[in-house]
Amino acid sequence: MSSHRALVSGFVSFALAASLMLPFTFLSRSSAAQTPAAAAAALPTAMLSVMHKPRYAHAFWNLLVTDLTTGKPVYALAPDRLAFTGSVRKLFSVGLALNALGANYRFTTPVYRRGSLDVRGSLAGDLTLVAAGDLTLGGRREINGRIAFTNFDHNDANNLNTAILTPQDPLRGLDELARQVRASGIRSVNDVVIDNRLFEKYRVPNGNLLITPILVNENMVDVTATPTQAGKVAHLDWRPKTAAFAVRNALTTAARGQPADISLSHNGLMICNWPAPCTGLVSGTIPIGYKAPLSASPALVRTFRVESPASFAQSRSSKHWTGRAFACALRLRGTNAVRSLPPRGSYSPGTRVAALVSAPYSEYAKLILKVSLNLGANLSLSLFGLTKGQRTIAGALAAERKTLVGTMGIPPKAFDFPTNGSGSPDSRAAPRATVQMLLAMQRGRNGSAYRASLPILGVDGSLAATGRSLPAKGHVFAKTGTTIDQTGLKAQVLAGYIDAKSGRHLAFALYVNDAGPLKNIADVAEVFDDEAQITNVIYEQVP
Repeated sequence: MSSHRALVSGFVSFALAASLMLPFTFLSRSSAAQTPAAAAAALPTAMLSVMHKPRYAHAFWNLLVTDLTTGKPVYALAPDRLAFTGSVRKLFSVGLALNALGANYRFTTPVYRRGSLDVRGSLAGDLTLVAAGDLTLGGRREINGRIAFTNFDHNDANNLNTAILTPQDPLRGLDELARQVRASGIRSVNDVVIDNRLFEKYRVPNGNLLITPILVNENMVDVTATPTQAGKVAHLDWRPKTAAFAVRNALTTAARGQPADISLSHNGLMICNWPAPCTGLVSGTIPIGYKAPLSASPALVRTFRVESPASFAQSRSSKHWTGRAFACALRLRGTNAVRSLPPRGSYSPGTRVAALVSAPYSEYAKLILKVSLNLGANLSLSLFGLTKGQRTIAGALAAERKTLVGTMGIPPKAFDFPTNGSGSPDSRAAPRATVQMLLAMQRGRNGSAYRASLPILGVDGSLAATGRSLPAKGHVFAKTGTTIDQTGLKAQVLAGYIDAKSGRHLAFALYVNDAGPLKNIADVAEVFDDEAQITNVIYEQVP
């Protein structure tokens, strides 16, 4: 069996809900009939032997494999039946954003000055940072311009109990803006205000996640802990450090061999009432010789989720820019001063004093799909909506549906995406809809960027530790998706492209729904392995 690391693929909704102690969505069991034997008979025996395992006695499978060149189906099993997609839904939201924005699109986050500037560099007014929906705000940027990610991303730290942080400074973008502001001649300001009005903020049921146009470290504070001596306080550090939030350490080092037992205050949510001091408490025990599950890292990583992103960014910017760049102390405001802002879009170009230009959107697509980043998928949906004149989540979803049907040619009854752009708990699609999306994207101008953004079997992203010993390793490029409800594994899905051994290029969508109860994380990893085996059959046996 491959590593349990495969779970990161779908940002498992149940695990997230458990980690935050939030009520997860209870999904009703499908009443769809099992696939007729005649339909399954056309599939290779090696494929059927996987589908007929005892674990899947009450499950149903969907499959469609299509030749990319001819568009003709190769294998089909209930290809028109709706099923839960999990994070495979991201193929749609990110794909449409990639087409609407373009693979080479770059976000520009500007800073404007408001008020007069005297000869000493004192600004009688505020600086305004206008949020542009930049997912990383320079925080993951590598020297070569690419966006860094790890196979154990910090977005999954709390529900997978492990993460490997990227080495880049999350405040790199703010550093660059501060440098430009100072170069413009400004030495002191009244305050820094965040214009967060690009689109209307909203929450999605997938983890009750808040989606906003401003993001610093993807709106998280990363906490890293390591053991010291038994009975002593463990070593604790966090990033980014800010006047808005501090972490209190009540984590004790336990004896070697003892279990780790760690908790974050407020269930990992950063709930603050600024300007009063805001803190998060990390408590529990971490043993000597600690090794994180899945990654075997010697450091424990957990995250606090920022619940007031604009105020968090504003307080960070005020101290950061006036402390590091200006040496001028400011008090922390209770809220971001949005009421003082001019009408949207009315900033004069002559008052722009700084701008941060991002990596191309193709790099963002890669980050989102490789590690199944829920925040990024929903942000991409909103950015797509903006290209259609929509500033609300409802408007973005409506515009997406219209484009999928009218432009991509997907039948309107072949998919149902009612609430979000990331998948769980309610997104459904038939394999034919997913394959149609894959075909349309591959044949479009952004096909190579889209394909390059997908996890590769046995190589990277959410498939890094799955299928490493299979001949299909390195030849399957696919998005994974997981949904877990009160019955167990509601959905495990894999969809993308296969470069077959025969030389044929294929698009495929493989679903299993209602796969039964789960005892532990290893049960889900087993289903990942089974789906990898099926893709290997496709790789080896398609003539």
